[in-house]
Amino acid sequence: MIKDTFGRVHDYLRISLTDNCNLRCFYCMPEEKYAFAPASKLMQVDEIETIAKLFVANGVKKIRLTGGEPLVRKDAPKIIESLGKLGVELAITTNGIRVHEMLDELLGANIRAINISLDTLQADKFLKITRRDLYHQVRSNIELLLQHDIRVKINVVVMKGLNDNEILDFIALTKHNNIEVRFIEFMPFSGNQWTSNQVFTSHEILLEVASAYDAIPLESEPNDTSKRYMIPGHSGSFAVISTMSAPFCETCNRMRLTADGKLKNCLFSKSETDLLGALRKGEAILPLIEETILAKAKALGGQFSGVFENIDASKLENRSMITIGG
Repeated sequence: MIKDTFGRVHDYLRISLTDNCNLRCFYCMPEEKYAFAPASKLMQVDEIETIAKLFVANGVKKIRLTGGEPLVRKDAPKIIESLGKLGVELAITTNGIRVHEMLDELLGANIRAINISLDTLQADKFLKITRRDLYHQVRSNIELLLQHDIRVKINVVVMKGLNDNEILDFIALTKHNNIEVRFIEFMPFSGNQWTSNQVFTSHEILLEVASAYDAIPLESEPNDTSKRYMIPGHSGSFAVISTMSAPFCETCNRMRLTADGKLKNCLFSKSETDLLGALRKGEAILPLIEETILAKAKALGGQFSGVFENIDASKLENRSMITIGG
């Protein structure tokens, strides 16, 4: 098992396949002329498989593929097929646009849970947020996944003044659909112009839900980052992820591997370890993995603590969200 100095067992690996994306969400990828990493700098199919196998041999039980948008990689089907044979839970987070093109590969790899990033249920606002007119394609592919009995979670980054007025609309989605809507507090990353007054907190989210529904708390799963709820009579559920207002670092079991092969021990960590460079030199990377996790801070990458209103985002040392993989 891979443990840190606080006794947390790390058995969940998130692998970013690319920093490229077919959307341009301002909070994730703020500049239209973003310079994507060249293909030679990215982990190749065999390298991803080699690194993933090592993590699995050392206790990893779940792997989630992220991006950028993971399904824009031309060799995404080969990667999915390869990792689907490792005998661990394989999941994916996607914007949903290309799901219909790769449905057979997703099903073939026994991916039974897919997270869809969708911040609005209004087509015009989707265009404003993503700078792409693809809302109806995403909604169509959510329906496609449900038809194939794939568990769908919808990730909603809630931002004050932008989409906080749609919380009840998202809750309504769970009435007849077995969907979990996950409301996520807006987090600071390099270049996303985060300010604390944009954060719509978990408390505010729950107050908004309570204005129309009597929500019942559900039992949390081990290492869960969200607090889950159900509404009587609804087929689905909802959850809140309170990274800013009520962090959940004490049970963190996550490791993040960027598309260029750097290991981050926390979403907010300043440092990262170059596993890909070491692998290409023929060096042992397990000691690097263990050292990286042992160096993990107690909370939030050691970059901030206390009330989020006091955070100066300009002083944070981190990548942009699209280059981390979420």
